[in-house]
Amino acid sequence: MKQAVIFDLDGTLTDTVGSIAEAGNRLLALRDYKPQPVDAYRYFAGDGAKTLVLRLLTAAGDPHPECSLPEALKQYMDIFSETCTHNVAPFAGIPELLRELSDRGVRTAVLSNKPHPMTLDVVHTFFGPDVFTVIQGQTAQIPPKPDQTGVQHILQKLNLSAADCLYVGDTNVDMDTGRNAGIDTVGVLWGFRDEAELRAHHATYIVSQPLAILDLL
Repeated sequence: MKQAVIFDLDGTLTDTVGSIAEAGNRLLALRDYKPQPVDAYRYFAGDGAKTLVLRLLTAAGDPHPECSLPEALKQYMDIFSETCTHNVAPFAGIPELLRELSDRGVRTAVLSNKPHPMTLDVVHTFFGPDVFTVIQGQTAQIPPKPDQTGVQHILQKLNLSAADCLYVGDTNVDMDTGRNAGIDTVGVLWGFRDEAELRAHHATYIVSQPLAILDLL
């Protein structure tokens, strides 16, 4: 039986596309660009704030997005520090899944490409401070996924091996992260991306509702 489950945050535990779109479109307004559709942020997000802002500037028509990136990224981070919990909620079935995992003695962790302070803010706001054994967002020491450093950091904290865990996420980046770390991956269909993407990136399992993860332990 698996002893722990590592979860992605955005699009896996919580529906955060609205908060990301709010911050991104406020950034575009500051820079005199038109807003992007909320659904477009499902593809802008997933690889960390720097890549998100670069994709956003490119989509908005910035002629020199790489040159604009340093200032725009700072602006985005300032805005997102205020908006990261706006219009956010756990996906249906996630609280029940987390309670059942706890009841079974299975530990849980979060690994997100969201900046670490915002990761903590979202997790603590919607799940409390005591549900997850480890919560890790992107820092200077933890590169963005699909780099496996964050996974290895969590495994060390849990004192577990890759074989003891499942990695659950909703994007190609998550599936690649799990593979890079040698962990069985679970692709979820309620998040930002579709089944074809998850299968193309070799998800070990695909689930359409949270409680189905219990059958994979």
